[in-house]
Amino acid sequence: MYPLVYIVRHGQTAWNAEFRLQGQADTDLNALGREQATGNGRRLAQLVGDPGEFDFVASPMRRTRETMERIRAAMKLDPLAYRTDIRLVEVNFGDWQSFTFAELETQSPGASRFRAMDKWNFQPPGEGAESYQMLLERVKPVFDEIDCKTVCVTHGGVMRTLFRFVLDMAEDEAANLEIPQDRVLKLEGKSLEWL
Repeated sequence: MYPLVYIVRHGQTAWNAEFRLQGQADTDLNALGREQATGNGRRLAQLVGDPGEFDFVASPMRRTRETMERIRAAMKLDPLAYRTDIRLVEVNFGDWQSFTFAELETQSPGASRFRAMDKWNFQPPGEGAESYQMLLERVKPVFDEIDCKTVCVTHGGVMRTLFRFVLDMAEDEAANLEIPQDRVLKLEGKSLEWL
């Protein structure tokens, strides 16, 4: 059973807009992404009665840190008074990082079709590359260690793993979930709800 955790995906980046595989590439928010982050901060300001009761943790990547800092500013909190956890970084796409699927298909015809056959367990080529299952095994301990109300800023892949280990969602369904960048996900007990 998990305590109350509000989870936010980082705002949009130029690579998100181009459908480019970001993974652990350290990209920045674009103008829309900054608006999304501030909007999520305003929503959290309404949801969080006493911010002093909450821990604030983010992935250490630039896009997640800027999102957290904009959230905290919108909540009238010190933008920099939060911690990071390296385990919250996005899934590693290995050699596929920085490419669109169209570009990958030009280089390796059939690559995206092969991935689609078992998207959850597919591990891209390249050193350090991860499947969603490997990501789940990295991320689950972070959430298992949470022992107080928390605001967490992370990535789409990380949030997909939550649906798998909290709700026991089927692998294929979890792997293909759309994860919005302008909404807050509430985790409490064994439930997940988009706000």
